[in-house]
Amino acid sequence: MAKVDVCARVSAMLEDFLTEKELEIYLIQYKKEGPDWKLKVFLDKTEGAESEYVNIEECEVVTRYLNEKLDEEDFIDKRYTLEVSSPGLDRELIKDNHFTRYAGKLVEVKLYEAINGNKFLEGELVGKNEGIVTVKVNDADIEIPEKKISKINLAVVF
Repeated sequence: MAKVDVCARVSAMLEDFLTEKELEIYLIQYKKEGPDWKLKVFLDKTEGAESEYVNIEECEVVTRYLNEKLDEEDFIDKRYTLEVSSPGLDRELIKDNHFTRYAGKLVEVKLYEAINGNKFLEGELVGKNEGIVTVKVNDADIEIPEKKISKINLAVVF
């Protein structure tokens, strides 16, 4: 079965279950890593949830539920390992709604090509509009075409 089909079916399996728990899918990956296949489910809290971060107990509950459902439906034809986790504090921003949700937060931006002589920027995320990501660096708004961004993550601030 194709990777997209596995991810779509797993997403559908989890949708109602996660909504009840104030959780949502951040990302699902089904891919080969070395000799092994991995099904990775990254969870996040819904906007407005009582707590901000996913905890280990929530990952365990989702793992048990998903294991049971995957065993029932048995549609993945390869041996695989299931991993359920949070995307972490330094999560990569990948969906359009992430750029709205995390506006105002500090981000680290890695670029394919330099802007103002830099291939790495750190600043406050302003947002994303029509393929342009805006980051405030030293009180200046830097507009970055999305296609020039290699990776953009939340910065971890202690």
